[in-house]
Amino acid sequence: MITHPSVADLIVRVLFLFGYALLFGLAEIEIEGEHGWAERLPTWFRVTTPGARLFGLFLRGKPLTGYHAVMFLLPLWSFHIGFFAGGLPWSWPAEAATLASYLVWVVTWDLLWFLLNPRYGWARFRKGEIWWHDRTWIGRFPIDYWGALVASLAIAASARLATGDFGVLARHLVLVAGFTALTLLANLAAPRYMRWHAHMRRPGSDERGIVLPPPNGHSGERPHPDPLPRAGEGEGDRI
Repeated sequence: MITHPSVADLIVRVLFLFGYALLFGLAEIEIEGEHGWAERLPTWFRVTTPGARLFGLFLRGKPLTGYHAVMFLLPLWSFHIGFFAGGLPWSWPAEAATLASYLVWVVTWDLLWFLLNPRYGWARFRKGEIWWHDRTWIGRFPIDYWGALVASLAIAASARLATGDFGVLARHLVLVAGFTALTLLANLAAPRYMRWHAHMRRPGSDERGIVLPPPNGHSGERPHPDPLPRAGEGEGDRI
């Protein structure tokens, strides 16, 4: 990220990154529904392997899933596009700004999932309602959120080692404040989104049956004259 953006650039950064977090949150609501942390997704799920234990050490015992392995790395990768494809020279202040932004962005993305998800909303975003956030809470937020915030501030402050000032930290605080204000606005809009969410899923509105073949059917197509055997079938015929 640019380490010395103008006021206009900083405003655009806040709006763009918040919009990015909002899109990720909405996409996950469509993918996961009310069952968070990939509970019912067709992905691998680990808690006892060495990698899963290491993951759980940093994320307070949360399971490691294939879904999250991709979903955490995908935005982290995209946050660094400017260094590799945008001509932005790498420096520690730029990297510190990027990593600090990523950490608060992840918290914002996660919180938006809860605020906009009809299963939760702010009223049910609390300890005891969310099995993967069942450890320590401080106030109304899980300790993961606080840990990410503190880590982001520390990383942003570390840029002073290279710049001699706290400019990166100051701009990061502006980002945090902007995310906070926009998240409050998103929470106010949550009831409207939830009504739209329910409207799009009202009984009789789903049109899958128009395009998908019926169960055990082929949409009127003739069966293949010589279908290929499934894996493990017909082995004896080929020997």
